[in-house]
Amino acid sequence: MKNDYPHIFSPLTVKNMTIKNRIVMMPMGTNYGEQNGEMSFLHINYYEQRAKGGTGLIIVENASIDSPQGSNGTTQLRIDHDNYLPRLFKFCENIHRYGTKIAIQINHAGASAVSSRINMQPVSASDVPSKEGGEIPRPLSKDEILHIVKKYGEAAKRAQTAGFDAVEIHAGHSYLISQFLSPITNKRTDEFGGSVENRTRFCRMVIDEVRKQVGPFFPIMLRLSADELMEGGNTLEDTLEYLEHLQEEVDIFDVSCGLNGSIQYQIDANYLPDGWRSYMAKAVREKFNKPCISMGNVRDPKVAERILADGDADLIGMGRGLIADPAWVNKVATGHECDLRKCISCNVGCAGNRIGVNRPIRCTVNPSVLEGDVYKKKHVNKNCNVVVIGGGTAGLEAACTAAEVGCNTFLLEKSNELGGLASLISKIPAKNRLADFPHYLMHRAEQLDNLYIFKNTEGTPENIRKFHPNIIVSSTGSAPLLPPIAGLKDRIDNENHNIYSILGMISHINDFPKDLEGKKVVVVGGGAVGLDVVEFFADRNADISIVEMMDQIGRDLDPVSKNDTKTMMKKHNVHQLTKTALLEVKDSSFLVRGDGEPYELPFEYGFVCLGMRAQGQLYQNLTEEFSSEDVEIMNIGDSREQDESLTVPRKDAISLPFLSRRDTFNIFPLYPFRNISILLPESVYRSVTVHSVIRNIDFPRLPPPQPSGECPQFLQIYVVGGLKKTNLHPDFTNERSYYHVRKNHRTYRTDWSYGISDPPLQLSCHAE
Repeated sequence: MKNDYPHIFSPLTVKNMTIKNRIVMMPMGTNYGEQNGEMSFLHINYYEQRAKGGTGLIIVENASIDSPQGSNGTTQLRIDHDNYLPRLFKFCENIHRYGTKIAIQINHAGASAVSSRINMQPVSASDVPSKEGGEIPRPLSKDEILHIVKKYGEAAKRAQTAGFDAVEIHAGHSYLISQFLSPITNKRTDEFGGSVENRTRFCRMVIDEVRKQVGPFFPIMLRLSADELMEGGNTLEDTLEYLEHLQEEVDIFDVSCGLNGSIQYQIDANYLPDGWRSYMAKAVREKFNKPCISMGNVRDPKVAERILADGDADLIGMGRGLIADPAWVNKVATGHECDLRKCISCNVGCAGNRIGVNRPIRCTVNPSVLEGDVYKKKHVNKNCNVVVIGGGTAGLEAACTAAEVGCNTFLLEKSNELGGLASLISKIPAKNRLADFPHYLMHRAEQLDNLYIFKNTEGTPENIRKFHPNIIVSSTGSAPLLPPIAGLKDRIDNENHNIYSILGMISHINDFPKDLEGKKVVVVGGGAVGLDVVEFFADRNADISIVEMMDQIGRDLDPVSKNDTKTMMKKHNVHQLTKTALLEVKDSSFLVRGDGEPYELPFEYGFVCLGMRAQGQLYQNLTEEFSSEDVEIMNIGDSREQDESLTVPRKDAISLPFLSRRDTFNIFPLYPFRNISILLPESVYRSVTVHSVIRNIDFPRLPPPQPSGECPQFLQIYVVGGLKKTNLHPDFTNERSYYHVRKNHRTYRTDWSYGISDPPLQLSCHAE
């Protein structure tokens, strides 16, 4: 197979470093580091998996050269003191055992640092934030600049001492050097600002200092944002000009793009094609005749080979692709392309976890980022029958894993197709990359002789018993969330109405006109599902409105998708109606209410996309059915947390969205709604301390509480999700009432206070 990809598997020598193939693991933060900035053994294991998988060169994620001032991230690596050398040395030893070369990226965050983490005001070239709404930094003095230059040199020397084969200077992506290079963030009038020569001065001093410290034969790499892809920022032509001042001592150019404000190009959005930015590396390579790294959604080895063969780049960078599949190189080398677990560029587990909420990285398609396939060595030692219900991605992953460890595995899928929602959503053009995951799983399943798949088969107790199960895995997925709103269920996905759920839209995806100029499209729901619909119609010239009950669109999206969404809606003039709730669905309009009186939103095409409801009823049924038998029952995937908010028994009910810690909502008057369902996600009900509050609810037309001590008929509140469906009847004759619910050996207390006008109704949820 190597012969099919001669360019991928040819070595490359740069100064005293010879790379065995042309695949480079790019530096991506992990949050695996120790609190003190030391490399952890999680780190070592993580990178070792990628070295074992055949990667030619690994560039370790950015290490701070001057902490705390230059730090970014919660557990960022540090290389600003000799204390970190022993662990780094051990790490390099481990990686070198596999013939892999190893570099480390050294960096100062500048204005991308967060004051609450570094306990000081961030610094930069000027007082311009690194992104819209970001913290205002303090401009560095000349003496401080010289100090930082020295710190870069010291860090590079430590990298060399620790055993790294090269060092990479980060000069892109809105970090400190980038802030000096970019006219967006550099407004200085001294020798470090203004002209191209002046804006490059700081970076040139850093490169020269690093060279001075590491000597002439140690490779220096420079990562740059070749096109900042922002109005007023450096273009590719600008970068080619300023590199004339920087290129002399640089041995390899790492040609990236984008800033914080264009992060969807820096960390590629999933609709961008494989290798889309290779033209940037080609331009740098042709001008300076030095090795260049190109990256950008490269998953397909054929694309990687073409980029190399065409002379666009000398090395292919993969970050998320090697998170998804550490053995990418070895699989390609041995002719196992069909076994590639390709990254789908969802950016949820990597960028979303790390940047969004400061968690360690995870991966949507790879549940074993750290350990790899070590589970395959743990075979069952007795006969074990596993029945998996549901052939979506979670069910397929579970079935394959069970079979790989030696279980007799039976997968039951009620439809004629495998792949679940991933396969369906991949039919949206911008989401077609999602299909790679179910295709991989189906291929993996086909290779397992002890995995039996039954399509068009319901997961009924009768069918399950035929396989004499020891373990039952329920993976029944989710369905569109359809609250009990007047007119909704009668009209949605009905052939006589142009009102669709996300699944209804997908089933008619080829029927919508290509040009919808002058036509109104209204989407209810500002989460990921609703935004998929907006994205689909944005290029069709439609007049689009999106309705969201919360105070912002795309609240829970990862940072990449959130920024991309913001840009897309601005470009296409999407009307954003936040703090607005759907009251009624009519034939060609939605009745909604914001801060004022209800009003109608007319449309030619209407979409109700309020998220997905877990379908967990089967799990509950199976638990009861097999309660007296020695059978372990599991519930996984989208069906794991059943949302019972839809079971509110009255049609005149309203379901509020998920509450998180200290969320505050300003919502429309509750009248005439008599039922409220409050959704508590796992993150809330498993928290040690939770304080979620709904306030500012107006009751101008509601009668006062009844003196009987009974729950008034006009208002019942259901707390669902983590507490399952707990029907709570507050005693409104008391100022405050408490309810204790036992679940999983924990006590959950909900406490209520109620008032007609002052104070307003408040709901507080506490986990004890």
